[in-house]
Amino acid sequence: MIPILTAIGAMAFLGLLLSIVLGLAAKVFYVYVDPRIEQICDALPGANCGGCGYAGCSDFAEAIVCLGASPDGCVAAGASTTEAVCSIMGLSAGLGERYVARIFCQGDEQKAVQRFDYNGALDCAAAIVSTGGDKACEFGCVGLGTCVRACPFDAMEMGGNRLPLVDQNLCTGCGNCVQACPREIPLLIPISQKTANLCSSHEAGKTVKQVCSIGCIGCSVCKKKCPEGAVDMEDKLAVVNPAHCTGQGVCLEKCPTGSMVSLQSPALEKPEASSAQETA
Repeated sequence: MIPILTAIGAMAFLGLLLSIVLGLAAKVFYVYVDPRIEQICDALPGANCGGCGYAGCSDFAEAIVCLGASPDGCVAAGASTTEAVCSIMGLSAGLGERYVARIFCQGDEQKAVQRFDYNGALDCAAAIVSTGGDKACEFGCVGLGTCVRACPFDAMEMGGNRLPLVDQNLCTGCGNCVQACPREIPLLIPISQKTANLCSSHEAGKTVKQVCSIGCIGCSVCKKKCPEGAVDMEDKLAVVNPAHCTGQGVCLEKCPTGSMVSLQSPALEKPEASSAQETA
């Protein structure tokens, strides 16, 4: 009987000793976690799209609390989420303008010269590495849908003309499509921007004419005629400054190829809408 009692006593003492050790260790190695991090993480949409510049929503929440990251950095969330995050942080919500993706190429199968029929991997970067792409324009959209597959919000689809379409109602401006594209065809621009040159080619005008009927030929007529001075020439390509553009449409009227277009179109960029603008 005595050995049994001795064993029980030893186990009880050992358990007490271990609990004391664990309690001391918990105090020594305790790391304080600000409860606001979890509150902000719960308020975020949980998309983990990376549009905020961080690996996921939890990292972004920690950056807001610990590093002073801007509380309006979540592009997948709306104004209500930003206001909730600001409320947790005790800040006033100063909302910036929403950005959306636009496709800066109009060289579809009818307007752009095709060099050959491509039958390789359905990846734009792989096509460029292996063949340079089937379009004669070295700056044009490869048209294999890499950007569409990179969109985590189903805001993009491939049109029948092998150009991506963007649904601006669904686009959050996360930038995943921009990062996925090897030629910077999708770009993020302010939702309020009224006009843009939807061409990405920096080739000389003569070369552009040979490969695409709707490309920018760098004639600079739009720059000369714009009453607001909202158009700049950057390496033979006309670029609209949205801060100065008021959408008067003079550049649209003067553009000889139709590469300069109005952005006041339906949410989903349909090719028919672009064609209507060209003939208007």
